[in-house]
Amino acid sequence: MSTNTMSFALPEAMRSYVDERVRSGQYGNASEYLRELIRRDQEEQARQRLRQLIAAGLDSGEAKALTPRRAAQLKKLALGG
Repeated sequence: MSTNTMSFALPEAMRSYVDERVRSGQYGNASEYLRELIRRDQEEQARQRLRQLIAAGLDSGEAKALTPRRAAQLKKLALGG
């Protein structure tokens, strides 16, 4: 895994909170804590997207039989084609 450095400023209260989370022993350092927060956010965004897709599907009308041809069309659409 390639890593890149990112620098940013935090208000003192937030920095203290991050330091406290690291001192708790759950995280080895501030970077580990921030990576975990980002992973959680990515997972939440994926869940929201899935909910949106499910809602769109439910709102799209009457169900149609999934033929091999239709399955191929949907696969192509899902892959950005």
